[in-house]
Amino acid sequence: QVQLVESGGGVVQAGGSLRVSCAASGRTFSSYAMGWFRQAPGKEREFVAAISRSGGTTYYADSVKGRFTISRDNAKNTVYLQMNSLKPEDTAVYYCGADRIGTYGSVRLVDSYDYWGQGTQVTVSS
Repeated sequence: QVQLVESGGGVVQAGGSLRVSCAASGRTFSSYAMGWFRQAPGKEREFVAAISRSGGTTYYADSVKGRFTISRDNAKNTVYLQMNSLKPEDTAVYYCGADRIGTYGSVRLVDSYDYWGQGTQVTVSS
């Protein structure tokens, strides 16, 4: 069992930066690839970024590539999403998830994830 708790969301102006964090419970954090997804009102949850178990491989959606950076600290059981050059269309609830399989194909799919956090709201004002 893994429990995930996101934090760090808030309101920021367009062009600004924000870092969200996801703290995991348990001793098996490093056994999971971790991903960030987001969901805007009336839309489906969409992939944002993911990172392998060791942190050596990262994956990004085209819409955030070059602006967002995912990282993890296995000693602290935490995964981060640094978001720069934010745009109003980045406004959403951001969720972190834990994926036991962690392959290139699985990390981009909502159904691949075994555990989810409760989400944190990110609002980008224009």
